[in-house]
Amino acid sequence: MPASPSSVPRGPLDGIRVIVGVCAGIAAYKAAHVVRGLTERGADVRVVPTQSSLEFVGTATWEALSHNPVRTSVFEDVDSVAHVRLGQEADAILVVPATADFIARARMGSADDLLTASLLVTRAPVILAPAMHTEMWEHPATRENIDVLRSRGVHVIEPASGRLTGRDTGVGRLPEPEAIVQFTQSVLASGERARDLEGSHVVITAGGTREELDPVRVLTNHSSGKQGTALARGAYVRGARVTLVLAGASVEPPAGVEVVRVESAADLSSAVRRLEGEADALIMAAAVSDFTPETSESKIKKREDESGLTLHLTETEDILRGLVERRAPGQRPRVICGFAAETGDEHTNALAHAKRKAQAKGADLLAFNDVSENAFGSDRNELTFLDAHGEIIGAASGSKDEVSHAMLDHVAELLTRDHG
Repeated sequence: MPASPSSVPRGPLDGIRVIVGVCAGIAAYKAAHVVRGLTERGADVRVVPTQSSLEFVGTATWEALSHNPVRTSVFEDVDSVAHVRLGQEADAILVVPATADFIARARMGSADDLLTASLLVTRAPVILAPAMHTEMWEHPATRENIDVLRSRGVHVIEPASGRLTGRDTGVGRLPEPEAIVQFTQSVLASGERARDLEGSHVVITAGGTREELDPVRVLTNHSSGKQGTALARGAYVRGARVTLVLAGASVEPPAGVEVVRVESAADLSSAVRRLEGEADALIMAAAVSDFTPETSESKIKKREDESGLTLHLTETEDILRGLVERRAPGQRPRVICGFAAETGDEHTNALAHAKRKAQAKGADLLAFNDVSENAFGSDRNELTFLDAHGEIIGAASGSKDEVSHAMLDHVAELLTRDHG
């Protein structure tokens, strides 16, 4: 027997009404995990499958997972005008998987079933997660349809590359369900913001660097990479081309972004130097090690006299300050942003440390968060935004998607100001 709605855990999407459209593709089974992920975050989900999709996953599954009845036709539930009401009441419509046929019908404005009718009625964000064979995805008709839908404000998640139906591999694989859920959450967190980063290349670093001590051990930090990946997801939602430089993090990168994986502070510095000349905005959200040890070529053994181990550490490069110092007027990156994860001490509070760091680094924007309570790994954050003089210019708190969009508001404003 399905669990009652009251037993579903509440979360960041509490009370948000999401229509999940399911099309007739082999990836339809993954939509079940998407529905579960949305309901676990508190969303009120209505699954609207196409009639053909029920050949892949049946009505009983959708009703059990969403705790709501399932309809496919405009001729069902006619007395309540469901073909209009569902779209009007939705806070978002997510179609997963979106097949080539459905994308073509959506582009043409068809309304021959409950899902396409809902698309025409809604004024809420529409998100498509395409899945199809590579040849279908790359066909000029599909590419044109995608371009037209994007021009109308539809959010399209780029498909992944990997194993497809049968023995085929290539671009067209449905992104992982968790990535689709997180993308949807970021779209909802963006609110009424337009695609104000369209045409911009945003480079973001995330995670924590790992400094090799010997072939077995590393020195690292508690950074999970969640805030940096949320920024990457938010920038992509807002239309940017995004490159994510990801250091030693287990968190999955967002769908649709280019990923460069690095390990050490030196690796991250090299990646940033390669990318800085083509970036409109560069956001240094990674927790970069301030020190690196001398590396032993063999595993360091315990000493029989139990005298312990002394490590010799040297300072790593200040990547953020170097970025600012290398940038000449009119050159890229047009906007440079940093992070200051600080704690207070017996002499100074955390904010005062951050203000001094902002003045010393000279970045266009510095996001400060107090990590005295060890906020690493949390799904929420609280940021204070400082300018290059250490002056407070804003603040945000909430989910990491929400604070990401607040920070990206400042980035978009700085890019506009620079362009002007």
